[in-house]
Amino acid sequence: MKILLLLPSLLPFAALAQPSNPLPPLDPTIQRLVAEISAKNLEADVRKLVSYGTRHTLSDTKDKKRGIGAARQYVFDEFKKYSKAGGGRMTVEMDTFTYNPDGRRVDKKTLMANVLATLPGTDPTDTRVLLMSGHIDSRVTDIMNRTADAPGANDDASGVAAVMEVARVLAGQKFPCTIKLVAVQGEEQGLLGADHLAKRAKKEGWNLVAMLNNDIVGNSHGYDPEITDTLHLRVFSEGVPAIETPDQAKVRRQLSNENDASSRQLARYAQTAARQYVDAGGYGVLLEYRPDRFLRGGDHTPFNQQGYAAVRFTETNENFNHQHQDLRTENGIEYGDKPEFMDFRYLRRTAQVNLATLASLASAPAAPLKVEVLTAKLTNRTELRWQAPQGGPTPAGYVVLARETSAPQWQQRFPVSGTTADLAISKDNYIFGVASVDAQGRESLPVLPVVGQ
Repeated sequence: MKILLLLPSLLPFAALAQPSNPLPPLDPTIQRLVAEISAKNLEADVRKLVSYGTRHTLSDTKDKKRGIGAARQYVFDEFKKYSKAGGGRMTVEMDTFTYNPDGRRVDKKTLMANVLATLPGTDPTDTRVLLMSGHIDSRVTDIMNRTADAPGANDDASGVAAVMEVARVLAGQKFPCTIKLVAVQGEEQGLLGADHLAKRAKKEGWNLVAMLNNDIVGNSHGYDPEITDTLHLRVFSEGVPAIETPDQAKVRRQLSNENDASSRQLARYAQTAARQYVDAGGYGVLLEYRPDRFLRGGDHTPFNQQGYAAVRFTETNENFNHQHQDLRTENGIEYGDKPEFMDFRYLRRTAQVNLATLASLASAPAAPLKVEVLTAKLTNRTELRWQAPQGGPTPAGYVVLARETSAPQWQQRFPVSGTTADLAISKDNYIFGVASVDAQGRESLPVLPVVGQ
C-alpha cells in the first residue's frame, strides 16, 4: 500500500518544521522502570567496588578482599541475586580469556574475565542484541602499578554501578529481544575486555544493534575551569563508520551522510530517550560529534571497529585531579579517584538514560530493511520505499524522519502505514530516515536510505 503524504506544495518545508523534534509517546512501563533507579544503590555499589583497594587488571585474583578477582566476584554474585529476584531468566557468566604479554601494558600471561549478564528475549524470531557496559578495572598514575590503592570510584566504578543497577531493575522484565549487561576488564591496559567481547560478538554472529559504553559518568564537578553541571551528560559517537568500505564511502559522499553513521543515530536516539524519560528540570544529553575525547579512548571503540553501533557516555566536566592519580595531597589539592568526589544523583540520571534507551529499543520492533530513496525521475518530491523487518514483533507502521541537510537533528516525523512514502518536499534538500513503530508508538533506530531506481 502506497501512502501519499500531502503537504502544501507552495510552502517551504522549513516553515512547517517545529522548533524542536517532536517526541514519540511515553511508555508508562518505561517511566516506572526509570523511576526505580536508586542513587542509594549506586553509591553502595561504588563504595563496595572501591573497598577492594585496587582493581588493577594485573592485581591479585585469589584474595577474597582485595584485587580484581574479588571485585569481579562481587559483580557476579550481585548479578546472580538480581536474576533470582527476577525469576531466574537472567543468566550470568564469567567470560574468561587469556592475554599474553604484549610489551606495553601487560607484562605477564593473565587470565582475565568480563562479568556478563544476559536477559534473553521472549521472541525466538527476534535476534537483536542490546549491550550496556562499564569497565571494572582501575589504575593510578603508573599504568603498571598493580599494588597501590586505586579506588577508581568514578573511573569506572560509576559505569559498573550503573550497569548493575540497570540489571537489577530489568532482571524481571520481558522484552522481545535480548539485553546484555557487562562489566569488562582491561580497559586501562588497552580496551582488552571490550576487544575480546566485540570479537566474540562478531565470531558468534550476534545481531548487536546498540552498545552503550559508560565510562566516567558519576561526577558533576569539574575543574579547569571549575564548573558544576548537574544537567548534562555527553554522548560521543562516530559520524563515519570506522570500517567504511570504498563503495560505502561513495554512497556516503553521494548522500552527504557524514553525520549519520549508525552510532550517530544511536546517540540521537539516546538523546531523545533522555528527553522523554529523564525529567530533571532541563536535564539533557549533549551530542558530541567525535568518536571520543582528545588523548583518551573507550570500550565502545572495539565495537565500532567490528562494525557495530556503539557510543560512549561521559560526564560533561571531568576532573582530572581525580583520574589516573596516586592518592596524595599536594599544595592543598587532594588527588585520587574517591567516592567523596562523586555526585550520586547525577549518576542516577546517567543510569536512567541508559535504561530508557535500552527499554525503548527493546520494546520497539526491529528497524526496516532495504530503505531506498527513488531518484530516477526529475521531480521536487521525495519517494521512499523499504521492506518490513524480518523477525521480531510486526510493526504497526513506520515513521519517516526528515531534516534539512544542514540540520543536526531530525526536525519532522511523518507517520506511514505501509512501506512506501511520497512526500511533497524535495529529496535534494533534506536527509531522511525511516523507523519501525509499534502500536504504542515505540520506535526503532532509523535507517537512512540508499539510492534506488
